[in-house]
Amino acid sequence: MHAQVIQPSDLPNDLVYALPSIVERLDLADLFPVPQPLEVELGSGDGSFLLAYAERHPERNFIGVERLLGRIRKLDRKGRRLGLRNLRGVRIECAYFLEYLLPPHCADALHIYFPDPWPKKRHHKHRLIHERFPSLAEQALTTGGSVHLRTDDPDYFEQMTSVFNRADAFERAEPPQDLGWFPTDFERDFLAAGKPIQRVSYQLRRR
Repeated sequence: MHAQVIQPSDLPNDLVYALPSIVERLDLADLFPVPQPLEVELGSGDGSFLLAYAERHPERNFIGVERLLGRIRKLDRKGRRLGLRNLRGVRIECAYFLEYLLPPHCADALHIYFPDPWPKKRHHKHRLIHERFPSLAEQALTTGGSVHLRTDDPDYFEQMTSVFNRADAFERAEPPQDLGWFPTDFERDFLAAGKPIQRVSYQLRRR
C-alpha cells in the first residue's frame, strides 16, 4: 500500500515540527491532520527507514526524532517530495523527547535503530538504552505496544536484551512481517561491509 498522492499545497511548509515548548508534552492534533495510530523513531538519521515505512503505511502517523540539523532537513525534504501527510520530524535529543515531550500511552511502536553505542565502558552511561529505558517505553506505549531494536554492536545488543529481559512489563515478540524490508542508511553500509546486524522486538504485556 502506498501513500495517496496529494498536492503540495495540502502539506505543511515544513515537516519538521517547531516545538512551541520544551517543558510541555506535545499535542498530537497539532502535528497531524488525521488522528491515526502513532509510531516513533528515536534517532531517525537521514530518514531512510522512516520515509519508506511511512509511505507504505499511510494508515499510521509517524514522528522521527533527530538532533542533527542536516539529517532532519533530509527527512523534511524527502518527505515533502513524497507527499507524506503522516510524517513529522522533531529536532531534539531522543532521550529528552521520550521522557518529557511524548504524551503518555500514545505510541503503538518505538523504533530505535543503530543508536550510538558509546563503545568505551566509561561512556556506557550515555547510551539511549539503559536500565530506565523500559519504564520510559512503558510510559510512552499503548497497551500491547512494541519496541523494535537494531544494532551492529554485540556489546550494546547484550545490554539492550538484558534490560528488557529483566523488565516484567515486556516480553519478546515477533516484529511485523514487513519491518525488515526497510533498512536505515547505516544498515545498508553495514550490510555492504558484511557486518552482522542484530535485531530484537519486545511487546508490552497486556494486563
